[in-house]
Amino acid sequence: MTKREEMIAKICLVGDSAVGKTSLIKRYVFDEFDDRYLTTLGTKVTKREMLLEYPELDLELDMKVLIFDIIGEKGFRRLLREAHFEGAKGLMAVCDITRGDTLDSLEDWIENAYGLTGEVPLYVMANKIDLQDDVVVSESEVKNLSSSYHSPYDFTSAKTGENVEKVFEFITQRMVDRAIAHRFRD
Repeated sequence: MTKREEMIAKICLVGDSAVGKTSLIKRYVFDEFDDRYLTTLGTKVTKREMLLEYPELDLELDMKVLIFDIIGEKGFRRLLREAHFEGAKGLMAVCDITRGDTLDSLEDWIENAYGLTGEVPLYVMANKIDLQDDVVVSESEVKNLSSSYHSPYDFTSAKTGENVEKVFEFITQRMVDRAIAHRFRD
């Protein structure tokens, strides 16, 4: 008989202001896009639920993903550590490919998060691929950063939805796989 269990996992999206973290979450959870910019104050939490099936384990998993949209203001990075990264099982680092400085600061965001979470699954997202005429960040630069953390990367667009679902599903699957591996190892 198939067992049905529940799992709750927390993902944090980090990166500078206006890279599109909130828009990526809206696209993933609600399939919506709004190009009006609203600064995230503090942290906003959004939830997405799904059913994952593991026939080889006779397991159905009611998955609840809590997505934490972390304020992007640089001055708040250290302040947010304890309050917002605690308990995170996945990390998504987002840069805006039309602003090179947002890629440069991702290492600091990742290190601050890892300082509390340890090396949880990470995915680097180079956002705003729909703005091809304004791109200043190269694929090799994104690849260099992601490979230094043994992380996958992808170019995304919250506006068009390109690769958004794929990236969120990948990080969710990595968190679940890790949790299942720990459960059966213990």
